[in-house]
Amino acid sequence: MIEIGKYNELRILSKTEAGLNLTDGDKLVILPYQYVPKGAEIGDNISVFVYIQKDGRLTGTTQKAYAEVGDFAFLKVVSDGDDGVFMDLGIDKDVYVPAREQKRPMQKGYKYVVYLYLDENSDRLLASSKLYDFVEEEGFDFEEGDEVSLLITEETDLGYNAIINNTYIGLLYNNEVFDNVQPGEMRKGWIKKIRVEGKIDLTLQPSGYGHILDSKEMVLKELKKNGGVIELGDKSSPEDIYHRFQISKSAFKKTIGSLYKERLIVLSDDSIRLVTDEDAE
Repeated sequence: MIEIGKYNELRILSKTEAGLNLTDGDKLVILPYQYVPKGAEIGDNISVFVYIQKDGRLTGTTQKAYAEVGDFAFLKVVSDGDDGVFMDLGIDKDVYVPAREQKRPMQKGYKYVVYLYLDENSDRLLASSKLYDFVEEEGFDFEEGDEVSLLITEETDLGYNAIINNTYIGLLYNNEVFDNVQPGEMRKGWIKKIRVEGKIDLTLQPSGYGHILDSKEMVLKELKKNGGVIELGDKSSPEDIYHRFQISKSAFKKTIGSLYKERLIVLSDDSIRLVTDEDAE
């Protein structure tokens, strides 16, 4: 069965004036000659992105689309009008966002995170920026502490919303973000907390004992590189700590606390240093 708005593996059936006829054994898809790979022959299989032309014909392209149906993606508006806008999908076919599917009015030249779907009546490829209409709200396939893929969607008063594994939505709180985060960015993140009501808290730093072990090695390595002293301690700002080690202040405090218990470092409010022979005496 041919899936519109997605890549399909189809067989080359025949040649026409307009291009190659491709088939899944049931329906035909026309592949214009400018998208036919060199050396392609009748009987070969070929992967094409399939969409519907205005005249209703199924058409294929070997161009690389930025996203497929069922994906969340960060796309640019290339033309706008009163009824809706068109966004660049990376292929000759732009994707349409009706005005009713815009969370806020979209403007030409700007990029937005949208969800790609098919119109139920016409199978036309559409997109929507009303992301909450398309995310799953239960049946999570992860647990607290798991590493996940994040697509940053927008900044809010509390922090940044992000799509999780192209399926769910969660929140990165402002006090968990120490570097420059922008809508449209793909980030590696971790599940911090799954709340009773189904809300998901996210973090950009891993947690757990394994992470502390890694952080200990990193801090010790940095200390040795810097003559045994680093000007960061309990009273240092989260931003300074993240800039130096790319970990949260909480993770940093656990790390240096563990190193202190092992008598490997000496702590102060504003610095840490390696234990010397004099300290040992």
